Amino acid sequence: MRSSPSVSPLPDREPARPTVDSTLVNRAKLGDIQAFEVIVERYYSRCMRFAQGMLRDTADADDVVQETFVRLYRALPRYEERQRFDSWLFRILGNCCRTANLLQQRHESADVSDDSVLQTLHSPDRPDATFDQEWGDDVRRALAEVPEYNREIFLLHYVEGFSYEEIERITGVRQSALKMRVKRASDHLRARLTRRYRG
Repeated sequence: MRSSPSVSPLPDREPARPTVDSTLVNRAKLGDIQAFEVIVERYYSRCMRFAQGMLRDTADADDVVQETFVRLYRALPRYEERQRFDSWLFRILGNCCRTANLLQQRHESADVSDDSVLQTLHSPDRPDATFDQEWGDDVRRALAEVPEYNREIFLLHYVEGFSYEEIERITGVRQSALKMRVKRASDHLRARLTRRYRG
């Protein structure tokens, strides 16, 4: 797999959603490495942004995205065109993020100060510094406090631009529950940031 392109900044509006046509996917399914590299190039930045929002340790984002594309390559022969390709990809990515968070939770110490976490998050040497600058300290902190099962849905809907119908296919969670999870995540962020800016 060739080296990954740099992560694009977080947009203000719904992101442009890269697409791949069936010809490209079929070539990749048949083992065409160049076709697969094109798929990776088109989706890498978007997957990286999602992983950084999901992971307990955002320094692991690149490893998780690489693992996602490895799993994608192995699973390509089972892909059926009746599914949207990006929905299928994000199902794999979501599984990789949840696994990474579970492993991190098992290994991290019980007491980690906020200051040390923020120092790690905002190291200027890290490749995802653009993501941190776009979101800002307060939003990153507030989002990290949202339970993972609500945070994933929030990111899929508001950052990645998936509809509730698409998210239902990605996660297997019913739309009524999805809307409640997004509302809870939004309420938490609003309350947390309102308290911060009012003093």
